[in-house]
Amino acid sequence: MKKLYALFAALFLLTAFDASAADKEPATPADSTKQNIKKGWNFAPFPSIGYNSDTGFQIGALCEIFDYGDGSTYPGYRHKFNIDLSWTTKDQVKLHFFYDSKYLIPKVRLTFAATYILAQMYPFMGFNGAASPYYEHFASGKKQENRVAMYNVKRNMMRVMADFQGNIYKDKLRWAAGVSYWWYDVQNITLKKKGAYAYDSFTANDYLVGQGVNSPSLWQLYQRAGLIHANEANGGHHLEFKAGLVYDSREHEADPSRGIWSEVYAYGSPDILNGRGKDGYHYLKLAAHFRHYVPVWKDKITFAYHLAYQGKLAGNAPYYTLQNINTLYLRQIISDGLGSINTVRGVPYNSVIGDGYAWANVEMRFKIVSFRFIKQNFYLAANPFFDMGACVQGYRFDEMRALREQHDLNKEKNLPTTFTDAEMNLLYTGEPRKLHMSAGIGLKLAMNRNFILSAEVAVPLNTKIYTNTDLNVPVSELKTKNSYKPGVNIGLNYIF
Repeated sequence: MKKLYALFAALFLLTAFDASAADKEPATPADSTKQNIKKGWNFAPFPSIGYNSDTGFQIGALCEIFDYGDGSTYPGYRHKFNIDLSWTTKDQVKLHFFYDSKYLIPKVRLTFAATYILAQMYPFMGFNGAASPYYEHFASGKKQENRVAMYNVKRNMMRVMADFQGNIYKDKLRWAAGVSYWWYDVQNITLKKKGAYAYDSFTANDYLVGQGVNSPSLWQLYQRAGLIHANEANGGHHLEFKAGLVYDSREHEADPSRGIWSEVYAYGSPDILNGRGKDGYHYLKLAAHFRHYVPVWKDKITFAYHLAYQGKLAGNAPYYTLQNINTLYLRQIISDGLGSINTVRGVPYNSVIGDGYAWANVEMRFKIVSFRFIKQNFYLAANPFFDMGACVQGYRFDEMRALREQHDLNKEKNLPTTFTDAEMNLLYTGEPRKLHMSAGIGLKLAMNRNFILSAEVAVPLNTKIYTNTDLNVPVSELKTKNSYKPGVNIGLNYIF
């Protein structure tokens, strides 16, 4: 991992390019900490080489472009562009464009993003976190006969977002409004090939049938159980609207060392694009974030924390929208949670899904060394952190519990059951929702305080997995253990 990170750093330094005609000062010694003012356009092309435990190794190309104008706003920029084209070894394709500016529209900040992601293996682990059991035997892929797509689907996602912010008081208190278009297409996995990530989801193969499981994936089992409805199973189109308030007193946005960044807004969608009529999925939700950056020693050591809530106010959201962590400003291309890189780092991607979430991130940020190189301002930093989060509003949780109760009652009375013991043990074991926690550390390499290369490792502290290889047993015979398998992410930016 150290060699890989060093390679990324070297590529990063070699490909940074300054196109400013006004910034032609002589080279500064590498041990200098002087921060020269940047002017004009600054380009940072970079191989999009990274790694994420959930999506695999990533290859591609990205470029971040900044316009600093006459330098009077530095380290703030006048315009920012990000373009990213990449592919991962777990067959995920990402096409992403991002633009942000306070100057394109007078007195209004515009943040725009357009993203397309094709995931041949997109994780679906059920609803309500710990209430949906996770069996490592179906996920390990150690044996060809059980290399099935139990916890995966194929998903296409397109997202186009336009968010606006305007001044109310001293440019710290602002109004916010936005509109976004979402398209989701969810299907069975069509990937079937030899190799480390070869899975069979076309049929319930002999291995699964021998286990008493007659569905080739948890997604299809949820449909049989009525937990996923027929009119939502394959996704849909949604227009989403948002409106609220922002308070922002950070001295710099990408890597603040002091200030508060807080948001509260409502967002929702009328189901008008899918032809579902009275059976449509209309919803209204609330998002609230409080981020505080406390200087401990100058701008070298910062204590930062983030408290967040996202939950349903009214209506019913379709299942395929639940994982979206709403935001006014995308720091990561993938905005899914809970778990993975955006919320509770180290907890598996999409493993905690519900109607509402609460989570917290706490970290210390240490700037280790600052230096000048190739006419750019750099620093290296470390950020040990602790995360926690929980599903605080269940999604169809009563239906899951009713399925278990009916199954157990029928068995007690020697009546036929709709599902085998194995299938019921995949659907719900009786576990309640719980708090998920993780701890880890990251390294950051920043150029001009705006382009930030990140590497983070996080260990889940209380993630429970089931170890049974035979699921056709009473629920009392299911065995569990805590998983301390670390999650690794190499990408861009602080997560808050």
